[in-house]
Amino acid sequence: MSKDFALLVDYKYCSGCHSCEVACKNEHGFEIGKYGIKLLETEPMKIGEGAVDAWDWIYLPVPTALCDHCAARLEKGEEPTCVKHCQSFCLEYGSLDAMQKRAAELDHKVAVYLP
Repeated sequence: MSKDFALLVDYKYCSGCHSCEVACKNEHGFEIGKYGIKLLETEPMKIGEGAVDAWDWIYLPVPTALCDHCAARLEKGEEPTCVKHCQSFCLEYGSLDAMQKRAAELDHKVAVYLP
């Protein structure tokens, strides 16, 4: 797998649905407790004080050492299964240059993972 490609995670929009985990497990047949991508989450955090309370609850899909970016799917011209099945469209896959440009376009923090 070339390091010229990357997975971009726009965790601002991740809803915590675990679709990426389920799709990955189904694609690769990982046993219970093994993941190619694992959803991590923070506890709700109160942000600021005032008339309207704001809360932050972060979900972050993180590829594990078992993630091969769905090499077999890529060889067939398909996108990684986690990207295909992401219900909030917060996962993108492409060239490292394209993902870096995409990250720079966004007005918030994202994560970019190499294989």
